[in-house]
Amino acid sequence: MKRKSVLIVFAFVILLVMAEVPMKMVSRVQQGSGNNDSIPTDSIVKDTIKAAFDTIKATIDTTQMDSIQLAIYRHNKAIDDSLAQDSINKRRKNGIDSPVEYSAEDSLTYEAASGLAHLYGDSKVKYQNMDLQSDKIYMSLDSSLVHATGSFDSTANGLKGTPVFKMGNDEYQSDTMAFNFKTKKGLISSVYTQQEEGFLTSELSKRGADGEMFLQHGRYTTCDDPHPDFYLAMSRAKVRPGKDVVFGPTYLVVADVPLPLAIPYGFFPFTKSYSSGLIMPTYGDETERGFYLRDGGYYFAINDKMDLKLIGEIYTKGSWGLSAASNYRKRYRYSGSFMASYQNTINGEKNMPDYTKQTSFKVVWSHRQDAKANPYSQLSANVNFATSSYERNNLTSMYNPQTLTQSTRTSSVSWSTTFSSIGMTLSSTTNLNQNMRDSTISLTLPDLNISIARFYPFKRKKRAGNERWYEKISMQYTGQIKNEITTKEDKLLHSSLSKDWKNGMQHNIPISGNFTLFGYLNLNPSFNFTDRTYFSKVHKGWDAAAQREVVDTLSGFYNVYNWNFSVGASTKLYGMWVPNRKIFGDKINAIRHVVTPTVSFSYAPDFSASRYGYYDYYQKTDADGKVTMVEYSPYQIGTYGVPGKGKTGSLSMDLSQNLEMKVKSDDDSTGFKKISLIDEFRMSMSYNFAADIRPWSDLSTSLRLKLSKNYTLNLNAVFASYVYEADSVGAVPRVSEHKTYWGMGKLGRFQGISQNLSYTLSNEKIANFFKRLRGEKVDKKERKNDDNDDDEWDDTLESNVDKDMEKAKHGANRKGSGSKAETDEDGYMAFQMPWSLSIGYGVTMREDQTLSKFNYNTMRYPYKFSQNLNISGNLRISDGWNISFSSGYDFDNKKISMTTASLNRDLHCFNMSCSVVLAPYTSYNFSFRCNASTLTDALKYDKRSSYSNAVQWY
Repeated sequence: MKRKSVLIVFAFVILLVMAEVPMKMVSRVQQGSGNNDSIPTDSIVKDTIKAAFDTIKATIDTTQMDSIQLAIYRHNKAIDDSLAQDSINKRRKNGIDSPVEYSAEDSLTYEAASGLAHLYGDSKVKYQNMDLQSDKIYMSLDSSLVHATGSFDSTANGLKGTPVFKMGNDEYQSDTMAFNFKTKKGLISSVYTQQEEGFLTSELSKRGADGEMFLQHGRYTTCDDPHPDFYLAMSRAKVRPGKDVVFGPTYLVVADVPLPLAIPYGFFPFTKSYSSGLIMPTYGDETERGFYLRDGGYYFAINDKMDLKLIGEIYTKGSWGLSAASNYRKRYRYSGSFMASYQNTINGEKNMPDYTKQTSFKVVWSHRQDAKANPYSQLSANVNFATSSYERNNLTSMYNPQTLTQSTRTSSVSWSTTFSSIGMTLSSTTNLNQNMRDSTISLTLPDLNISIARFYPFKRKKRAGNERWYEKISMQYTGQIKNEITTKEDKLLHSSLSKDWKNGMQHNIPISGNFTLFGYLNLNPSFNFTDRTYFSKVHKGWDAAAQREVVDTLSGFYNVYNWNFSVGASTKLYGMWVPNRKIFGDKINAIRHVVTPTVSFSYAPDFSASRYGYYDYYQKTDADGKVTMVEYSPYQIGTYGVPGKGKTGSLSMDLSQNLEMKVKSDDDSTGFKKISLIDEFRMSMSYNFAADIRPWSDLSTSLRLKLSKNYTLNLNAVFASYVYEADSVGAVPRVSEHKTYWGMGKLGRFQGISQNLSYTLSNEKIANFFKRLRGEKVDKKERKNDDNDDDEWDDTLESNVDKDMEKAKHGANRKGSGSKAETDEDGYMAFQMPWSLSIGYGVTMREDQTLSKFNYNTMRYPYKFSQNLNISGNLRISDGWNISFSSGYDFDNKKISMTTASLNRDLHCFNMSCSVVLAPYTSYNFSFRCNASTLTDALKYDKRSSYSNAVQWY
């Protein structure tokens, strides 16, 4: 008992003399703030006494204490309870709502006289949602103030461990800062913070209680580099995190050089939520229409499923335009976009000969239904309609040669539904085709289709035994209702449904079977019945007095049908050749030859016979009294036409061949791989037994060779069967009605061939080629890159270069476009200049049917060759530098075809691009703009030419 008393007294004395405790410590403090009531100095002593008693609590029991020990224990417990209650009362009085947690990696000291706590080495202070981290932190425990700064580092010539302050989602970095936990205000020196895509710094800033920042001599930039390429130097600014930055007089600094580009006032909006707002316009000038403001308006955030953008454009010479665009999406149901634009274009001066005024519009609609929405019903739309003058008057289209040279546009809206229980599909389509050169429109409204899937009417529901031959007979049904017109743009709304539109119904019922004879011969008979229903027909006559044709349109219900029958037989013949091992070795395993002959016969009666009534005649009398009979069809205005003239009894013959070789695989000595020597060689022709003249058809041939994994060569050629005849030299040659080349023992007359060849070279392909020559193994990834030059790439964006040039550029940028420059083993930048070059050559050989060139000795026309050469490429001189070009040569016109060139430079925070387009629409385009979306409309420079002020190259 005596030893325990001595231990207690010794510990008590030691703790009394401790004035400061340098150690690694984590503490929690609850205290008042904002007044002069400080914690008594002896509180440290009392805390240490309590800690000592807690330490030896395990070895001392209160029941075993003597009177002195028990008195000391009870006295200190009463003091602890009193201090805790006083701390709670002061906290409630002075506004501290939660504990302040602090820690230091190196040491923590406390000055009892001043009430300051010093934290050294990776110090941290946390209060509610506020976190402060710094190398040095000074805390005033009696006033809720905290001061943080970094430590001087002589090796780095600066501070290390500078303060990082976080509050919610906001983060601030600085050299020195002071903060009050109660008022939540602070003073920060050399602050650095990020807002959306922008970065803010300032020499001195003040933080308000609501989180706003007041900056003095600040900088705003979207460059993430510590030493930014550019910034806006702001004399003063106010930052509301997540909302906006409002600043006073500001000027632009690029590469540390101040530019004379200043504004007295401005703001940058920040928002993390979906909201409406203004769209800033772009400005410029155009030769014909003057200065302009365009693409400015307002964005409406209607709801989470739909938005709306309204923009306009106005020119100083009177032209103007309006556009509306919307995107919509409902998850798991549908998505799409809609755009409508109207333009009123004025060129020239009023009351002058060159004065013109045009109105044009454009409608674009895209709608897609999610596959999960309804597996039995689908709705899709792809509408791209514009008047022929719209693209010529639209500035965006002027800079895009692809849009200007586009000759046709197609639009469609389709809907379909399936009744799976009966195998029926109902679909409707509206199609619109535009010819932009002559403003011709072909509109189908609607095109309704009804189809019933193939079914077997004679198949037993409960089959017993083998399948019988009549159970293999199948039927289908397809019905179609169509209403269509072909007219000009300005006449579409003034057309007559009965006179100008073509309409009708068609029913198609095919009946077919599939039988096998003798185990090797496939027999396929079929019967097809087609019925057409029209609601009008024409009756033609001749007005001899007026010397013109008279056409009357008769309304009614008219039926036109036809049918045909056919039967085909085919089989496969296999031939195998195994080479002699002593001569050819064991590399080639076998060569297989497959021959597929097909013979078919088809029959159809002559539907031009008078009993069908599908054709009629009228008598034409010329002014000189000559009488002729003119044949016509009363149903020629029908949308599905009329059955053809003449009886058909045709025998068709087709021969297809395939040649493959099986060799040992290089990768696996025990395995084999197939090599296609001739993928397909096909010959086909027919003989019409019902034809009185020229019953033989021409011989059609095709050859398909797989030269590589991703390239197939296709060759097609036609050999005419009948010879040319001429009565005398100089007479017009004509095709004989009966005399054939086959009857003369000659091959048919070769009529011509057309073929396009293309190949892409790159530095990777050449490097891999030399690796193979040296016997080195090519990596599979490199081989894959060689084979996948035709990867998918996005060509939906409008640009000043054609698809070939963009594709070549895409291929060169596919590797490392967004990565840092590679270095060699010595740390130097590895020299590499990726490039690609695509060469395309097209040749067409056909008969030059010019009378003066006909050779009466050989009775042949000479052949004429047409050639064209296309070349495109891309060169990446370094990271961020890309050069692309596209050109070609027209051998017929003996001139260079459209040539485009593009230069693109990635300047880290800025992007510079320049492109030139040569004939027929010579133009140039230069653009220099900031990459960040918040400044892309503010910091930019565009210089473009249009078709009216294009550069002339001589």
